[in-house]
Amino acid sequence: MANIRPFKALRPKPALAKLVASRPYDVLNSAEAREEAADNPYSFLHITKSEINLPPTEDSHSEAVYKKAKENLEIFMKEGILFNEDKPCYYIYRLVMNGRGQDGLVCVSSIDDYNNGIIKKHEFTRPDKELDRINHIKITGAQTGNVFLAYKNVATIDAIIDKWKSAHEPMYNFAADDGIQHTIWVIDNENVIHAISELFTVQVGCTYIADGHHRAASAAKVKKALGEKAPAGADYFLTTLFPSSQLRIMDYNRVVKDLHGKSEQDFLQSLQKDFTLEKASAPLSPAGLHEFGMYLNRQWYKLTTREGTFSTDPIGVLDVTILSNNILDKILGIKDQRTDKRIDFIGGIRGLAELQKRVDSREMAVAFSLYPVSIQQLFDIADSDEVMPPKSTWFEPKLRDGLLTHLMYV
Repeated sequence: MANIRPFKALRPKPALAKLVASRPYDVLNSAEAREEAADNPYSFLHITKSEINLPPTEDSHSEAVYKKAKENLEIFMKEGILFNEDKPCYYIYRLVMNGRGQDGLVCVSSIDDYNNGIIKKHEFTRPDKELDRINHIKITGAQTGNVFLAYKNVATIDAIIDKWKSAHEPMYNFAADDGIQHTIWVIDNENVIHAISELFTVQVGCTYIADGHHRAASAAKVKKALGEKAPAGADYFLTTLFPSSQLRIMDYNRVVKDLHGKSEQDFLQSLQKDFTLEKASAPLSPAGLHEFGMYLNRQWYKLTTREGTFSTDPIGVLDVTILSNNILDKILGIKDQRTDKRIDFIGGIRGLAELQKRVDSREMAVAFSLYPVSIQQLFDIADSDEVMPPKSTWFEPKLRDGLLTHLMYV
């Protein structure tokens, strides 16, 4: 059963919450983070993307970057920008995007649950991205990135959260620059905290990683690496749990650097064995399963999977698997998407214009747009102990970094 606990969050003064809150470290590159935090000394990006405070020539994964993150975190705490909660609490984090809201419970979840499969995974991780967060956690002593977990709805938990929201004022309530509303309540009543913990232990058999596989894996590896020297705080990692009925998965698209030595004509010919091709007059977002958009040499195409070219098992039926097996591997020679530097992944929130931009700039040769995976597909795959191809799901809206941080040594 799910083992969660309250924790003493490191959090900003209410007056500074909007300024501190930053987009997750892994949705921005260094240049974007540098620009976003340029006029904001309170931005949490100074901690999660601390290379922005060093010369642009500095390797973003160098030891100097992680030491700068630790230094900046200590400054934020010393100057009172961030402070520690007096006692362990739960937190309700409400996100509203385009009029649609979802309520998550912020807590810490057990590393043992992660290792023992109570927290279910659906993706493998990329070693370079793991190592980045391992170094960040070990040197700063902080879990700054929140792992987004889903669970199957429990009406009693929903009722407790709704009742607390209606009876208490939020501690933070602001709209970020992208228009997403962020509202957070502190649950500090010990009886309510105990009731929530018991409900998750008794009624929630497992949770599912929706977003944050690298952050979860890194936290587990930090605990293992520290061994007997690990503080009690390393036994748990920062998570926010959302009921599955409130979640929305967006498309997670792909761009590839080259056509693996093929001419454009040979590439298009190769595709026709497993797909029908039609030219499209506008950017194409797939309307249903087994349909793909493709952008090549300033032209959009609609690709429709031919009958009999894919398996009907829970993994084989996924569009990300069809794309992986029938195009990325078979035609473009990309065997491992976790490590191959010829492929990149574009979250659906950036839109199809980002795909066009990457190809038109000649940075990439071809782009593919996909139909989103469903939450039920995610659950089915995780329950069967299978894994999707990497970067199969993109969840929106996303939690902001910096509002609630877990310190391992507190």
